[in-house]
Amino acid sequence: STMLEIPEALVIARQTSQILAGCTIVQVIVGQTPHKFAFYAGDPAAYPALLVGKKISHAKARGGMVSIAAGDSTLVFSDGAALRHWPATSKRPDKHQLLLEMDDGSAFTASIQMYGGVWCFKGEDFDNPYYQVARDKPSPLSEQFDRAYFEAIMAAPDSEKLSAKAALATEQRIPGLGNGVLQDILYRAGIHPRQVVRLLDLAAKDRLFHAIKDTLAEMAAMGGRDTEKDLFGQPGGYQTQLSKNTVGQTCRKCGQTILKEAYLGGSVYVCPGCQRLSK
Repeated sequence: STMLEIPEALVIARQTSQILAGCTIVQVIVGQTPHKFAFYAGDPAAYPALLVGKKISHAKARGGMVSIAAGDSTLVFSDGAALRHWPATSKRPDKHQLLLEMDDGSAFTASIQMYGGVWCFKGEDFDNPYYQVARDKPSPLSEQFDRAYFEAIMAAPDSEKLSAKAALATEQRIPGLGNGVLQDILYRAGIHPRQVVRLLDLAAKDRLFHAIKDTLAEMAAMGGRDTEKDLFGQPGGYQTQLSKNTVGQTCRKCGQTILKEAYLGGSVYVCPGCQRLSK
């Protein structure tokens, strides 16, 4: 199942800009495959009128979302959408929630796996709290996301009592930092996902701040995580330390076995040697 998070959104937005900027949309097929948890903005039947004849100028990452500017319309895909580009000669997939045919003969598709948004609207604004938060909060890879900004997130009355996973990866506190990228961030910082934030000392908070910046930058630079796919269906080049790919393996730092646990509505991966709980 696809989960676009900060690195993948950056990679796919960059690839989309490179390959589709300057292309004009000549055909739009929306909702070909009915999906209970595919969410549209307004009436999907209006999407062709919003998009056909429009020229794509660029794509941008907004947290874990990808936003594409096409003339005076905007297309936004939320984190559950698998986005793919299909060369002119290749067969299109049978199942998709949106297909755009381009004037160069290529196509772009969005397929929702578990759930996700395919939002098209005029202008740049759309009344959706997830989109607005993703658009307005600074990315951890920006300079605005500095130590003071991070401290404010961690010290907020509603985060103090939370675990590290809840404080970082829920309630859109850091849009696009989800349960996927969280695993390697906490591993790098030596912090357990269940660790209560209030009990972290200054050194641990320092490690966590730098782990957020460094891990996400490395993931984005290497084309995303190896557990996710890019615009061309290729897995990312960043090798996850803690993920479904490494569970049961030996930790390269301490030699203990990497474990999988269910926690807060998802799986967490933990090295019991490197990520000890402090009480």
